[in-house]
Amino acid sequence: MNLFQDIKSERLLYWKGGSFLILALIAGGALIALNPDWTNIALLLIAIWAACRFYYFLFYVIEKYADPQFRYAGILSFIRYRQQKGSRPEGRNP
Repeated sequence: MNLFQDIKSERLLYWKGGSFLILALIAGGALIALNPDWTNIALLLIAIWAACRFYYFLFYVIEKYADPQFRYAGILSFIRYRQQKGSRPEGRNP
């Protein structure tokens, strides 16, 4: 089994997603337990929200609106794609 192949098993996909959720809950809970301050809780929630919005931007907005022809495998493939394409979006002149 190649570690970098796409996962085909629906059961394994759900297990992987659940594992990410459990890790996030443990890490977030540990951060709050270490310093249970309302400011830290608010900052943690803002960081989680912003990371989710960034993920949505990378893997939905760019694929659906910016370049529907390209499918990204991850953040590194997006960075490589942008480096190859150039830093200026098409159709825009300086």
